[in-house]
Amino acid sequence: MSGQSGKWPLAWRLARRELDWRFRGLRLLVVCLFLGVAALAAIGSLADAIGRELADRGAAVLGGDLQLAVSQRPANPAERAAMARAGTVSTTVRMQANAVAGEAVVPIQLKAVDARYPLVGRVTLRGNRQVGAPAPGEAWIAPALADRLGAVREVRIGSARFRVGGVIADEPDRLGEGFTLGPVALVSMASLPATGLVQPGSLYEYRYRLRLNPGLSPDRVAKRFQAAFPAGGWATRTRDNASPGASRFVGRMGQFLTLVGLASLAIAGIGVGGGVASFLAQRRPALATLKVLGATSGDVARIVAIEVGAAALVGVGAGLLVGAAAVPALVAAARSVLPVAPGFVLEPWPLVRAALYGLLVAIAFAAPPLASAGATPAAGLLRGALAPMRSGGRRGWVPALIAGGAALALAIGTADQPWLAAGFLGAVAATLALLAGIGRAIRWTLAKMPRPRRPLLRLAVAALHRPGARTEALVVALGLGLTLFVLLAGIRTSIDAAVAATIPARAPALFALDVPPVREAAFRATVARIEPRAIVKTVPLMRGTITGYRDIRVADLKELPEGAWALRGERGLTYAATLPEGSSLTAGTWWPRGYRGEPLVSIDERLARALDLKLGDRLTVALLGIERSAKVASFRRIEWDTLGFNFVMVFSPNAIQDAPHNLAATIDMPPGREGAVTRALLAPFPSVSVVEVRGVLAQVQGIVGQVATAIAAAAGVAVAAGIAVLIGAIAAAREARTYDAVVLRMLGATRWQLLAGQAIEYALLGSVLAVVALALGLGGSWYVVTQLFDFPFAPDMAVVLTTLLVGLGTVVAIGLAGAWPILSVRPARALRQL
Repeated sequence: MSGQSGKWPLAWRLARRELDWRFRGLRLLVVCLFLGVAALAAIGSLADAIGRELADRGAAVLGGDLQLAVSQRPANPAERAAMARAGTVSTTVRMQANAVAGEAVVPIQLKAVDARYPLVGRVTLRGNRQVGAPAPGEAWIAPALADRLGAVREVRIGSARFRVGGVIADEPDRLGEGFTLGPVALVSMASLPATGLVQPGSLYEYRYRLRLNPGLSPDRVAKRFQAAFPAGGWATRTRDNASPGASRFVGRMGQFLTLVGLASLAIAGIGVGGGVASFLAQRRPALATLKVLGATSGDVARIVAIEVGAAALVGVGAGLLVGAAAVPALVAAARSVLPVAPGFVLEPWPLVRAALYGLLVAIAFAAPPLASAGATPAAGLLRGALAPMRSGGRRGWVPALIAGGAALALAIGTADQPWLAAGFLGAVAATLALLAGIGRAIRWTLAKMPRPRRPLLRLAVAALHRPGARTEALVVALGLGLTLFVLLAGIRTSIDAAVAATIPARAPALFALDVPPVREAAFRATVARIEPRAIVKTVPLMRGTITGYRDIRVADLKELPEGAWALRGERGLTYAATLPEGSSLTAGTWWPRGYRGEPLVSIDERLARALDLKLGDRLTVALLGIERSAKVASFRRIEWDTLGFNFVMVFSPNAIQDAPHNLAATIDMPPGREGAVTRALLAPFPSVSVVEVRGVLAQVQGIVGQVATAIAAAAGVAVAAGIAVLIGAIAAAREARTYDAVVLRMLGATRWQLLAGQAIEYALLGSVLAVVALALGLGGSWYVVTQLFDFPFAPDMAVVLTTLLVGLGTVVAIGLAGAWPILSVRPARALRQL
């Protein structure tokens, strides 16, 4: 036999006799690889499909090849001429307004378009009617607005009345518009003056979409335009970055999900190792027979490697099929959260990458036990649980290290942020090493302690430190399971707390925009007449763009500093004589009342850190096409969670007070009076836009709640992998535990006593690991919540601790369920096999 046994064909024939479609003994390996590969395949395919859809639809999403936007003014003749030289131009004006029909008042996003709209794509109305810009006096309205107003034929916006000409089924550039405080109403540019909404100081935005002449690059045209008009305050966007908010959301979610997939696969790898060890323990008699008949260690290793490899291919293949097929289901389930809904398209690279991960992880974790099976002599194999398998030495660890290194290189090399991926994988490895170290420490400590007097407790303690005990593997499995339970609870409760508790409790009832300063007293009187208990607060409000700080021009930056979100586009500007409510000074001083010296500005402390600003540095903003510079006088800590008036920049009155502007107002009052106050304001103040804050909060809560659900569902894959690892650890120790159970039953122990001993064993480990899991899980959830999704970390400790206890009960129940078949083994039958 030895002359033929070194050949792979013979190894395949021998291995094929042991294999069947049910993969007995290797099911855990199949399940673990299936979970990890399916998660990575689905996540990668979905992220790539969304990214491809956004890229393919870039021009349609943006409304052109290039968009140039500016607030509170139209382009001047020189700017319009520069646009016209670059290509065809379409003009759009966006502003907040209210749509009124009878007693119904709905805050809307008014969008006035010219005759060239849309440059790319077509507006489609219900009934599959494709249209362009509405006719003068006509409006296309969004479905949400139609639902709120009912079957109306006419709607009033500002001082003008519009005939409802149709309900929008598809607005090609809707995604590029970003988040809006209400559904859109589309009117013609010719109808805009009749509304009376565009006044000096009103908050509105001009957007110029360009379809560029052939051969022109959007990036180059945008840079040339900003260089030609540096003080204009222009914000640019190209078709390659048509929806930066959506791209950031997809990027962050894809990043998180990829990390979850890698963690799931790493955790599943431990299950692979446990599954292979369990399979080899069951195959001891067959392997011993092969060696007695003349098979070499290499022969045995090849035979078992073929069996394990076949199971691994099945697990990886099933994971790829399910992962690819899951994309349409994921799109349907998360349609309201996703920026676009891609169709079913097979993305080859995510599938190839997931398969490579699965196979490399299988090799890395299966090689050591396979080498051990080959290195153990026939006599050792025949002794069963009485003789642990020998170490395979270099034959096991060299392939494991090579495969593990290749998996790490693939993960880091293909990541959008390699350092983040490396740090995350390092944290996973450190967690596993920590848990393994805790397992060794528990085993050593229990071996040195005096033996307990109570028999069941003594039995449980001895099972954890006796020779051949798999305490380290059990600690890793239990610790991972409990840590993942805490991680999930910490993420979910933090997001829920941030949205459902903090914001709604402190929000005003109404926001009002474009209140004329000369009519502020009449505005307050109107509100007081309808609701005397209302509290009205007003601030000046303008829009401007930061164009420079210190001696740095923002346009010259190749990449924005980390945390410098205020440099992206326009920001709200205001001035104040006194420190605004909800702010506290952390450095510098506030200017005195009636200050007339050098223009000053107070900056949010977090923005100041991001820009490395010091007191006395200069900040430049573009306001209505004119650059204004001010000296940094102070830094402030802002209570952003009040939903009141919070500004990253507050200027001294003499810095920007002379610019045309209106007031913004918050109205705080008891619930139920919002509609009456809004209706009373619209008649005497047709240019004022009123927004009901509770409706906006409900919209935000719904979106964030769905995101939280998606995060929890993704983390659930890792929890499933952790449970699979626990099952693998139990299965790998089955042979030794069977031997122990048979001997103890022959000495008079009952099934319930043995089961109680194992329950005590798991309870001892769980009591130690609960503290470790709490620290690791909360640390991981803090990172996910604060660093990946920018939410405050506010876990509900009662829920977290309850989840930890439930998780502890779950893993103990799984352990006892795995022990029950061992206790059911007949002693005579088991002894014949030992």
